[in-house]
Amino acid sequence: MILLENLTKRFGPKILFEAVTMQFDPGKRYGLTGANGAGKSTLLKMLSGIEESDTGSISIPGSLRLGVLKQNHFEYDEERILDAVMMGNKALWDAMAEKERLLAGEVTDEIGVRLGELEGVVAEENGYVAESEAAELLAGLGIPTDKHHEKMNTLASGYKLRVLLAQVLFGKPDVLLLDEPTNHLDLDSIRWLETFLIDDFKGTLVVVSHDRHFLDTVATHVADVDYQTITVYTGGYEDFVAQKYENKQRADQQTGAAKKKVAELQEFVQRFGAHASKSKQAQSRLKQIEKLEDSIESKGTKRSSLIRPFVRFEFEKPSGRDVLRMEGVNKTFKDAKETKCIFNDLSLNLNRGEKVAIIGPNGIGKSTLLKLMVGGFDRLDADTRKDVLFPDDAKGEIRWGHDTSVGYFAQDHHEALSHAGSGANAFQWLYAFDKLAPQETIRAILGRLLFSGEAALKPVEALSGGECARLLLAKLLLLKHNVLILDEPTNHLDIESIEGLLDGLKLFEGTVVVVSHDRHFVASLVSRVVELHPVEKDGVRFTSATDFGGTYEEFLERGGANRDYLRK
Repeated sequence: MILLENLTKRFGPKILFEAVTMQFDPGKRYGLTGANGAGKSTLLKMLSGIEESDTGSISIPGSLRLGVLKQNHFEYDEERILDAVMMGNKALWDAMAEKERLLAGEVTDEIGVRLGELEGVVAEENGYVAESEAAELLAGLGIPTDKHHEKMNTLASGYKLRVLLAQVLFGKPDVLLLDEPTNHLDLDSIRWLETFLIDDFKGTLVVVSHDRHFLDTVATHVADVDYQTITVYTGGYEDFVAQKYENKQRADQQTGAAKKKVAELQEFVQRFGAHASKSKQAQSRLKQIEKLEDSIESKGTKRSSLIRPFVRFEFEKPSGRDVLRMEGVNKTFKDAKETKCIFNDLSLNLNRGEKVAIIGPNGIGKSTLLKLMVGGFDRLDADTRKDVLFPDDAKGEIRWGHDTSVGYFAQDHHEALSHAGSGANAFQWLYAFDKLAPQETIRAILGRLLFSGEAALKPVEALSGGECARLLLAKLLLLKHNVLILDEPTNHLDIESIEGLLDGLKLFEGTVVVVSHDRHFVASLVSRVVELHPVEKDGVRFTSATDFGGTYEEFLERGGANRDYLRK
């Protein structure tokens, strides 16, 4: 059991938690929810010992081993896959690395003594069978044996996650702490992770995720970070939403009843306060009023951190009926070792008003397809594009239709924001895209995307992942495109922001193309699914597209759920 007692944490004037007391019980799976900036990741860091509380304590029995899944899937790109796993046992890895370093030089008596100490650590941590144990873990997680000695950068993101999970499991944790584990994963990898957490991991799980479907699937409890406290609810995300709504309704009713009672008591005091015969009763009612007002004030001082942005995409002029035609598109990537064919004779068309999801396994070319659509290998943003000749051995024709105006949301937020000058704030960054717009318009858009007041003056380089995403959405609102190309727009957004974006896209009368791993988002939005999948022809492997012409649910019903990359 992990016990939090009177825990308080502040960042400057902002209070994240105040006098929180709660516990995480053995064997339960907790989904940690709350708005961006509410303190979810901070709590994970405090549990893992990376950050300290201002006051209060976190008690973790010394016998419990904590495993922390790294959020950065690229941290070990230059490491051998087996080595990345063995790094999960820090004591063993440090001893092995020091031993190898000492043996590479001259062995003195002093070094010989140290080598003996290191041999003791290696033996105590089962270091002589470490590599075979790591290989066994990798094989069980679906990483082929012939890949174990290759570098991490040879794996797609979904398989990097499995290696990093093997790294955590190599340390034999009793408690697993996961921060946004589904970010950048394809649907196959998310389903695999869900199955593993439900069927195979028997310890305590604490996971931060903005994927409501994932939380509904894996969580037995929800720990909600809000109102400067942490409240635990039983069940998955949908159960939590229902319970929180009921609690809020009940609290609002109690506050309303208290205000009504205060008004009645005040009326009595005003009528009879001056009468000697009623003075004791008046004094008694004044004390009741004081208690009730304290109760009302205490409930009113803590406001929810969950605020839904108001997202409404508009355009000044609709596009023509034919929005986009891609015909005979070929795309290859070249590096020092090989030429890799991505697309071969790919054709695709979009019609006005369609909302299309591009789905497929990681590494199949979804982001590449979107960048080709907008000419992203020339520049990040595109307006109207006609016949385009692509660099890097890309061939074919892409025709944007009449009066199309294309807005692009890049998956790499920092790359999309990189042209901001050093020290530029959110307001300056957005204003640069339309300097003829009234400043009130810019501030209004920023306010709708939750950059009100001083938040609009925050330097772009200091923005969190969620803030970067909302600023990029603000740009799309400002420029009023009639075609939106969105690459993983829900990454880093909290659940309320995802719902706000979803509301805006549902009402948008233009054309949408989206790549997203968020099943709730895709299932709620799209009217058409295009699946990218690998094929082989004449010994050459490349990506092909199958247009299902229906919703995501229809895609699943028609056999989509049986695709290899979607299987559990």
